[in-house]
Amino acid sequence: MDENEVRYGIAKGAQAIASDAGSTDSGAAYLALGISKNNREAVKRDLKILMNASAEAQIPLLIGSCGQAGGDCNLDWTRDIAVEIARELEIRPKIALLYSELSAAEVKSYNASGRIRPLPPLGPLDEATIDSCAHIVAAMGPEPFIAALQEGANIVLGGRTTDTAVIAAYALMRGAPRAASWHAGKIAECGAQCTVKETPGSGVLVSIDADGFNVEPLNPANRCTPQSVSAHMLYENSDPFKLIEPGGVLDVTNAEYKQIDDRFVRVVGSTWETRPYTMKLEGAAIGRFQTIMLVGIQDPVVLRDPEAFHDRMKKILVQRVHDTIGDSAGDFDISLRLYGWNAVSGEIVPTGAMTPREIGVLFVATADTQVMATQIAKACNPYFFHMPMPAHTELPSYGFAFTPADIERGPVYEFKLNHVIDIDDPMSLVRTEWVDMHGEP
Repeated sequence: MDENEVRYGIAKGAQAIASDAGSTDSGAAYLALGISKNNREAVKRDLKILMNASAEAQIPLLIGSCGQAGGDCNLDWTRDIAVEIARELEIRPKIALLYSELSAAEVKSYNASGRIRPLPPLGPLDEATIDSCAHIVAAMGPEPFIAALQEGANIVLGGRTTDTAVIAAYALMRGAPRAASWHAGKIAECGAQCTVKETPGSGVLVSIDADGFNVEPLNPANRCTPQSVSAHMLYENSDPFKLIEPGGVLDVTNAEYKQIDDRFVRVVGSTWETRPYTMKLEGAAIGRFQTIMLVGIQDPVVLRDPEAFHDRMKKILVQRVHDTIGDSAGDFDISLRLYGWNAVSGEIVPTGAMTPREIGVLFVATADTQVMATQIAKACNPYFFHMPMPAHTELPSYGFAFTPADIERGPVYEFKLNHVIDIDDPMSLVRTEWVDMHGEP
């Protein structure tokens, strides 16, 4: 966050500050554990800049998906930081807290009434899956933010929210067209990602009117182009022309992106199709346990055929566990991930691909308990570091990264829900609480 960018936007006439603060990008752990992936100091630094600017300009501040995952614990963590900042700045904002976490009982009730539908590739939701989730959230639309603003909130801190909704909320409240508001929200959801950055930048200013919207970088050294703006419709969206949001679908099939000057772009022609109101459910569970080991390999015999090396080692390690631990290992799994070869994609490397200079091999043992995962790693240790290929004339040694070699990674975290819930009232799954600091000395 750059304080100069925020001041630039306010000087240009910004009427609200809005930011998406969360995502599922980094996995299910942050919802399951109720923690943020960002350190407290970094969040406090950025939030302090925004809260100070909001107070000085007397414009509202809206934050969605607080604390990364938007669960109740994540929101409370952000609330505490905001209250601490307010006291340091000696300001007394009226803060609205929008909670959208659901209990298992609530989800079961909606499921029993036929209001929950799966999204591909999942099937119908069962109660065992619901019970397995440590936390379940519903992704809010803009309505709870609008309601909070209409009740006088200076700052709105939201639980799990669609990225676009928190940006679109203020414009929608002021009566701006739905299509332009939602489209602008989508383009601005990741700040300066929709810009061409000559220098680092973090934010954009969107100006919405009756016919469309303008977007420009908050860093005057950077610029927007029709390509940089239109391309953002592809971000986290399988359809470059349609975006499904609570209560409707944004359609940009006929949108036009025009370069107005060397810095900003005007967008017109998007449309909005109203549909029955749905909210996406996200549920995270804590699963089995893992222990990992890591080696680096430059051995030319291995590098001549990494696929054969992978298959041979996997077979030997699995057999090693059966021979040394036996049935007590339970339903275990061993994964070998060859970084520098195909660990990221997991796909078979085409024939004739260039031989890598080196690869890193990550061993992952998954078992029902941490103790067993570590015992499996220990059983596999000698072969993981020394397994020879048939062409080896001497016993090889691979370069291990750490000692002790086995590292207990802890539990596996997994998203269990990929469903939508049909609701009649956009506020029905949201609980609003207030922090009113006006009475503080």
